[in-house]
Amino acid sequence: MQGEIRLEELTKAFGEVVAVDGIDLNMPPGEFFTMLGPSGCGKTTTLRMIAGFERPTSGRIMLDGSDVAQVPPHRRNVNTVFQSYALFPHLDVAGNVAFGLKYQKLTTEEKRRKVKGILDLVRLSGFEQRKPEQLSGGQQQRVALARALVLTPTVLLLDEPLGALDARLRKSLQVELKAIQHDIGITFVFVTHDQEEALTMSDRVAVMNNGQVEQAGSPREVYEEPKTSFVADFLGVSNLLDADASADGGDCSLRIGERSFRAAQGATQARGEVKAMIRPERIGVEPQGTAGDNRLPGLVERSVFLGGSHELHVRVLGGDLLRATIPNDGRALSVGLEEGTAVTLHLTPEGLRVLTPSQPPRSADAAERPVETAPSM
Repeated sequence: MQGEIRLEELTKAFGEVVAVDGIDLNMPPGEFFTMLGPSGCGKTTTLRMIAGFERPTSGRIMLDGSDVAQVPPHRRNVNTVFQSYALFPHLDVAGNVAFGLKYQKLTTEEKRRKVKGILDLVRLSGFEQRKPEQLSGGQQQRVALARALVLTPTVLLLDEPLGALDARLRKSLQVELKAIQHDIGITFVFVTHDQEEALTMSDRVAVMNNGQVEQAGSPREVYEEPKTSFVADFLGVSNLLDADASADGGDCSLRIGERSFRAAQGATQARGEVKAMIRPERIGVEPQGTAGDNRLPGLVERSVFLGGSHELHVRVLGGDLLRATIPNDGRALSVGLEEGTAVTLHLTPEGLRVLTPSQPPRSADAAERPVETAPSM
């Protein structure tokens, strides 16, 4: 199966600024792989290097075993869908989708069949004669997707293609896009800053920061088992606390403020200053005065009804504000949810995770390396 991508020590510098700092990633064929991170983290630059729109300063881009780092874009079997769909306004849907086929040696009937087949796949049958201005934003997005897929690339690159859509349509198309990728079976490399998109669609996610990959893994692994405070804070809602770690028998003991807690997850071998993290859904909310280990008294400052759950903002002893989520499962709650209610928070050892600090970006020595030029053809 084709469509395997391996990035090896890939670096891109713009003058003194290192946008991508020696990253290593493996994207198996047929995988929906997402690069996730804030603006300026290097994800789009990495995508553009895979596409061939940017030349790397150093490193390799392996596509099915061949280094294409210096190969021009039109000679790579990849295609790109951008946030701006760039449809031709004077062409109808069929004309837009068939545009790239004019460079292939196909008969008129073969082109017609390919266009019809790909429009069926993206659920646009019957729209062949409509102009882009007659389509909704979601339909235009699917035309751009069809235009890229009709060329049968081994890899499809998607640069925040849902960014221009409203929230409700984005949710719908997230599911559709994953279904399309599953049906055609080619490698999708998706770039986004939206964590929900990454969790919803991806087989694996790489969280990027300062031009480096902080962590890569399945959505569940990256969410449930973040390795750094940056990943924990960026992906999902998390409570981060300054702590001091020490050994306590075979466990990790955390000193948070004036209290000690036992942590069973993460870098439990760490000692000294660390970050302690716990997700809101992992915090138990109990009546005031409940006794036991790993517990903190607090006062509800805000109670938010979210439909499927209640979110509590609780000011605990020591001054930290923690968020806890209680599912709205129809059962009677054992504690009050009103603002001003005194409660006890249970930070379970299984939910409390020890994190190591995020690594600072490396120096910009890569900027001094000359950018290699493409070999003469």
